[in-house]
Amino acid sequence: MFKAGMTDIMKKAQQIQNNMKQAQSEIKNLSATGKAADGSVKIILNGEHIVTNITILDKVMNDKELLEDLILNAMNDAVKQISDASSAKMKTITGDINLPF
Repeated sequence: MFKAGMTDIMKKAQQIQNNMKQAQSEIKNLSATGKAADGSVKIILNGEHIVTNITILDKVMNDKELLEDLILNAMNDAVKQISDASSAKMKTITGDINLPF
């Protein structure tokens, strides 16, 4: 009985590991667009937290401090979107177990 139970546990662990690899692959393929000032600044970030594109409208180019704030806000928006999507994806695999990734 113990051997059969251990086999089931090992199969379940393997399944969870495979599901996590799949989820990590899907997370890498995510994309999020962070926006600030009604889209005056847009930053596109992929699931690996790498910026893939930045768009800045001409109307905000004349104010350096404003532009810095808008870039910061757009970046934070994109990071939060990726983080939330990653957490949701991992939660589908781990359930309510709070793992540190």
